[in-house]
Amino acid sequence: MTYYQFIHEVESKVKEGVDEDVSVFIHSTVKNNAAMRYGLTITRKGTNVFPTIYLEEYYRHFQSGSSVESIAADILRMYTTVRFQRPFDGEFIKDYQSVKGKIVYHLVNREANKELLREIPYEEYLDLAVIYYVLLEVNSYGMASMMIQDEHLKMWNVSGEEIAGRARANTKRLLPYEFRTMSALLEELLDIEETKGDDVMYVLSNQIRSYGAAAVLYEDRLAGIGGYLKENYYVLPSSVHEVIIVPESASPGRRSLDSLVKEVNETQVDQEDVLADHAYYYDRRKGRLLL
Repeated sequence: MTYYQFIHEVESKVKEGVDEDVSVFIHSTVKNNAAMRYGLTITRKGTNVFPTIYLEEYYRHFQSGSSVESIAADILRMYTTVRFQRPFDGEFIKDYQSVKGKIVYHLVNREANKELLREIPYEEYLDLAVIYYVLLEVNSYGMASMMIQDEHLKMWNVSGEEIAGRARANTKRLLPYEFRTMSALLEELLDIEETKGDDVMYVLSNQIRSYGAAAVLYEDRLAGIGGYLKENYYVLPSSVHEVIIVPESASPGRRSLDSLVKEVNETQVDQEDVLADHAYYYDRRKGRLLL
């Protein structure tokens, strides 16, 4: 079964499992890094905010032996968990006083998103771009948010500098950072017993691990890590959701780390989640991250 056929088969099965007041349709969109994604959007009458559940990972499960029926059942279970239970007040977005406390930032690749950046406010950060969102809801599955575009600045009559300042204050408060050893994170994710050996790698993200690479922008966060390690270190952009910290004394060198990041991006990371193809270096004396 081709991916196109799979999408339509899943759509048909999900439709069989929903109530009469729920609609299911295939939705395509261009995501981060100009990646095209396909998913099922599920809407219920009376609610104007609804989830789109993307299907690429499900197709991989199908190719590994999962049935369309089991996949459709899993999608329906997820929908009951992540759906909004009440309508979203669209007037909220029009009122800057209502949204200013919910403005946050994400960090994305600047070159890969150059078309998008023509229509939205952003700041340059090294070879990356800081872009802005209104955070609508946060739960254990991630966040619901609305990207801020130039048209919103006109509607609110505010500047890009104002938005950036709000995001700097809000993001670290609404999405607190998480800094853990790699082994501790793997123990949690894989549900394994405590691993042995010295920790030489660390993971920096936010506590919901969604667009958590932006934690490198949090005031004094990189300096604090340098103080903890008591040395300079490399930052590996493993995805837009987190970065890996490698102390300089434990690293194989810049060239090897650059090759590692590039290889992992090409083989393990979805296109839309790629942040950069090389490592960065934090210099404690200069107090900043360097290309």
